[in-house]
Amino acid sequence: MSEFYYAKKDLADFPNIGEFAPDEGKAFFDYYGKATSEGKLDLKTKALIALTVATTQNCPYCIDATTNKCLNLGITKEEMMEALHVGAVFMAGATLAHTTQMRKIIKEKE
Repeated sequence: MSEFYYAKKDLADFPNIGEFAPDEGKAFFDYYGKATSEGKLDLKTKALIALTVATTQNCPYCIDATTNKCLNLGITKEEMMEALHVGAVFMAGATLAHTTQMRKIIKEKE
């Protein structure tokens, strides 16, 4: 199969997400601009947070966009990977925390 469900070229269509709901699209982009611009956190920190969330949420478009943003900001591959390991360990921790339910049921049945 030569096509992918997530086609890289489709990322270029993202600015059109407000096509059928322009007010909501504008509100999203206003919010996006505010949330990702420099504030108490610098742009590099925000870009690493964005990359980590994009990766833990498995969004190939967001991974593409945020990886490129990180590179454009001078963030190294090592810094990106370190940030992703933070995200990975928290995903693992969230999964393992839910073993409480399984363990509770097992203990009740023993």
